[in-house]
Amino acid sequence: MALYEHIFLARQDIAAPQVDALVETYKGVIESLGGKVGRIENWGLKSLTYRINKNRKAFYVLMDVDAPAAAIQEVERQQRFNEDILRFMTIKVEKHEEGPSAMMQKRDRDDRPRREDGDRPFPRRDGDRGDRGDRPPRRDGDRPFRPRES
Repeated sequence: MALYEHIFLARQDIAAPQVDALVETYKGVIESLGGKVGRIENWGLKSLTYRINKNRKAFYVLMDVDAPAAAIQEVERQQRFNEDILRFMTIKVEKHEEGPSAMMQKRDRDDRPRREDGDRPFPRRDGDRGDRGDRPPRRDGDRPFRPRES
């Protein structure tokens, strides 16, 4: 049996328990055809880069699958006919990743400590320009003064 990573996107207007029911349905199909489903990661509701069938958001789900090709073909066939599935993709891999996927690690990045105000590489928003001094006066109201090139 081969190893696969299968990702699918479900419509935004279905409920989270319905997404879990979809996962269980496809897991049952894979297991009935002799495969095994390992890790299942529900990435939750995320914004899409572009609209798909008038949807701006979708539920993302990742499944690590160890199954014969026939099981993957059957899951993809059923997802083609399901109106709740916007997109799906299956990738054959050499081995499954250990631990959380890159998308789940991204959430941990938000928990890191914030930098101090003095550590910023850009000016502070309170108008203090530090050792650069005051700005030169403007000439034409709102537009900044730019000397003409000769």
